[in-house]
Amino acid sequence: MNICSIILVLLLSFFNVKSTYLTEGKASFYSDRMQGHRTSSGERYDKTQLTAAHATLPFNTRVRVTNHKNGKSVIVKINDRMARSRYHIIDLSKAAARKIDMVRDGIGKVRLEIINEENAGQQVSPLAVSKAATTK
Repeated sequence: MNICSIILVLLLSFFNVKSTYLTEGKASFYSDRMQGHRTSSGERYDKTQLTAAHATLPFNTRVRVTNHKNGKSVIVKINDRMARSRYHIIDLSKAAARKIDMVRDGIGKVRLEIINEENAGQQVSPLAVSKAATTK
């Protein structure tokens, strides 16, 4: 290793840069006949839950899936594996596909983004209410 490589490794190790996963491709959804079958994570597939299958993302990862056609998005939990494909990047549950109006088309162009706690868009704890604001 040369000195430039060592310096680069040291610099990168000191900076805690959070990389975001962002990709685009085609999505499909599970057929109804998969209802009740076990997923790769051990859970049973439920077409009414907001879940999905992905080739490489870890189980329980939350992913925002946005339909390019209409801009609608849904947050799903990865609980299954799918074969690596050059055609599809994710398989959604029927409920998730319905939320982004993809059921009729069957396949849709989508954007995937991993959801962290910082950008989940949901309130973790209730906001504190000031007594001064509530009393008159």
